[in-house]
Amino acid sequence: MTSISESGVSDRETVARRLLDSSEQLSYDPVREVDWETPLDTDYHGASPEWSTLYGTSYWADMTPEQQRELTRQEAASVASTGIWFEMILQQMVLRDFYAKDPTDPAFQWALTEIADECRHSIMFARGAAKLRAPAYRPRRFVVELGRVFKATATGEAAYAAILVAEEVLDVMQRDWMRDERVVPFVRTINNIHVVEESRHMKFARDETRERLEGAGRLRRQINGLVVAIASYFIVTSMVNGKVYENAGLDGKRARREAKANEHHKSMLRSSCSGLMEFLHSVGLLTKPSLWFYKRANLI
Repeated sequence: MTSISESGVSDRETVARRLLDSSEQLSYDPVREVDWETPLDTDYHGASPEWSTLYGTSYWADMTPEQQRELTRQEAASVASTGIWFEMILQQMVLRDFYAKDPTDPAFQWALTEIADECRHSIMFARGAAKLRAPAYRPRRFVVELGRVFKATATGEAAYAAILVAEEVLDVMQRDWMRDERVVPFVRTINNIHVVEESRHMKFARDETRERLEGAGRLRRQINGLVVAIASYFIVTSMVNGKVYENAGLDGKRARREAKANEHHKSMLRSSCSGLMEFLHSVGLLTKPSLWFYKRANLI
């Protein structure tokens, strides 16, 4: 059970109030903070080259610097579009979770604050992708429909742990991109805003996951561990749409083949998820059946 302090305030309330205070003190308005007016400078990458799905392959070596930069811009736009898709899932799950609950509860108020943040992030990502001169990348129809089911049915730790996976993987990427002077400045600003504000969201998701699992039995952990792993697989494998290669002027068939076998990119994903996997293990959600999906997604 959630512990109660001598003042009668639960740990959950304390965390929520701290997150609300942090949000009041350090939040951004992307409309004002991001330079939307300066034309795209194609001498910059859209993401750190080392995070490209083709970095380290023979195809990457054959590409011109212009092609490499265009590919990273298309890949960054695809990651942003996937982020929008999952942020819409996230918002609906959080709204369902807090439906008709006590609005005076700081956790309720923080949930609405998080949803407001996600709305702004989605608009920011959409404008960023458009400025990168990319089309609207979407997950495969099958994945979109799975997401529709997941957002309507996932509850408790399954919802919050899946939210955490999506946020943590993106967080590690964007921490690299926001510091990289090879990345176009407006994208660095977008990444900085997202990293700062998502750090609060990840704290909340971790705490909610732990709380929902208090007293949970082995069967429940096994079932939800598998649900989270399946959701994670489809989220991560949808981040870079296969159409980015043709849109960057590349041979799509060769690019997809080499990207699929790219050990460098796989190692980048695994290293980005080490802390996440430790957390899932600590709460009993890193089960044997779930490992198959995490390995298939190159997260472990």
